Amino acid sequence: MTEDELKELRQDVRHIRDRLDILDCVMNQSRGHDRHDLELMADTYHHDAVDEHGPVTKAGPEYGDYANEVHSAVFVDHLHNITTHTCEIDGDTAHAESYVIGAMRLGDGRTVTLIGGRYLDRLERRDGQWKIALRRCTIEWTMNGDTSIIESGAFAGFIKGTWDRTDPSYARPLETDSPAERW
Repeated sequence: MTEDELKELRQDVRHIRDRLDILDCVMNQSRGHDRHDLELMADTYHHDAVDEHGPVTKAGPEYGDYANEVHSAVFVDHLHNITTHTCEIDGDTAHAESYVIGAMRLGDGRTVTLIGGRYLDRLERRDGQWKIALRRCTIEWTMNGDTSIIESGAFAGFIKGTWDRTDPSYARPLETDSPAERW
């Protein structure tokens, strides 16, 4: 392999690693959101980051406290699903657009609201770590559905998620007898 080919390979590997680190950051923010894991959520933002969700603008690391309070007041469950993700990297700055579908089950236990939008992120690599420097959130559509079947017993025995680190996704090692709340 020539020196030029080796240099190009190193650049390609760096680009791939940056893309994966950026996607992991975006995904970890959503996971922290859905588990109400303040530490995980805050760790995805730089200390001076800004998070803009509609009319509410918060310091990034403080967004989790606000989001948990608002979500807990209205929802009993929620999942933020990242779908299409694009990313442009220019040195230590990246701009990412991540489509998100939020499934939010209301406190009545019957209604789910689906919300489609996008996260528009500027991420920066500081001290070798990619984190969100600015997040702006769009809303594109919403729809409601009936989730009463989940309370009917039709899913008895299935694992139920929790909004804390007792959620089974934190179990290490994950075993069949790992404790889990069930429907």
